[in-house]
Amino acid sequence: MGERVKVAIIGTGNIGTDLMIKVMRLSKRLEMAAFVGIDPQSDGIERARRLGVPTTADGLDGLLAMPGFADIRIVFDATSAGAHARHDAVLRAHGKQVIDLTPAALGPYVVPTINLDAHLDAPNLNMVTCGGQATIPIVAAIGRVAPVTYAEIVASISSKSAGPGTRANIDEFTETTSRAIVEVGGAKHGKAIIVLNPAEPPLIMRDTVYCLSATADTAAIEASVEAMVAEVQAYVPGYRLKQRVQFERIGDNKPLRIPGIEGEQTGLKVGVFLEVEGAAHYLPAYAGNLDIMTSAALKTAERLVERRGLA
Repeated sequence: MGERVKVAIIGTGNIGTDLMIKVMRLSKRLEMAAFVGIDPQSDGIERARRLGVPTTADGLDGLLAMPGFADIRIVFDATSAGAHARHDAVLRAHGKQVIDLTPAALGPYVVPTINLDAHLDAPNLNMVTCGGQATIPIVAAIGRVAPVTYAEIVASISSKSAGPGTRANIDEFTETTSRAIVEVGGAKHGKAIIVLNPAEPPLIMRDTVYCLSATADTAAIEASVEAMVAEVQAYVPGYRLKQRVQFERIGDNKPLRIPGIEGEQTGLKVGVFLEVEGAAHYLPAYAGNLDIMTSAALKTAERLVERRGLA
C-alpha cells in the first residue's frame, strides 16, 4: 500500500471521535496526524491522547500551528455548519482536501454509492447528513426503475447519539437533506424530517422512505432497492431493510395531495423501512447515525487516496 496519507479531524464530539477510531482501526490508507477541538477536557481529546494521536484544543488555529500540519493532506470537519465556512476557506488556502461532515454544503453533496467518482476533483466534499446517507441511496434505487415525483424521508435517532453539534444543526439537517434528495437522489421534490427519540433504553437508528413514482414493475423496484442496500452494506455492515418493500397504487379514484406540489398526484407509492446498527466504535450500537456518516466519510477519503494519490 505504500506510505499512508496523513489526515486530521476537526471536531472532538461524537462524530469526530467515532471517525478517529475508524481511521485507526479500519483504514490501511490513512494515518491520524491530528485531532482538533476547543475543549481540552472533552472525552474525544482525552481518548485521542491515550491513543497517541497528536491533539490540540485551540481549534483551527491550533491545527495550523502544529509541526506536522504541512504533511496533512486530508482534513475532515465534524464541527458545525456555521464553523465550517471559515474552516473551509482557510484549509483550501493551504491546499488541503476537505471532507465536510456538517450540513454546510459548501462543496458538492456526496453519497458514495451514487456519485462519489463524479466529484473526486472537488476540493471540498459534503457528506450531506446521516439521514441523507441512509435514505438517498433508496430514492436513487427507486429512480433507476421509474421517475420519482416526490420523496419524503424520516430519520429517527436516539437522543443519546445526538451531540451538541447535531442538535445545533437541526434546521440545516432538514434543508440539506431535502435538497440532496433532489440533487443526488433524483426526486423531483424532496422533504426530510429528523426525530430525536428520548426512549430508554435507546433505540437503534430507523429510517423511513416514502416515494411517489410513475407506475412500474414492483418486482424491478424491489430488486433495485435490495441491490442498493447490499452496496451500502459493503461499508456500513449494520445497514439493512426492516421488512420487504411496500407498494400502493394511487389511482384517479384515490389521488394524493402533497403540500408544496400543485395538483392531485397518482402513481405508485413505495415505502422502504430501514435500520442502521452502529459498529459501536465509540457510542453503543444504537448510534447507527454516527456509523453511517463516519463510514461514508472514511469510504470517501480512501477513494480519494486510491484515485488521486494525495500522498
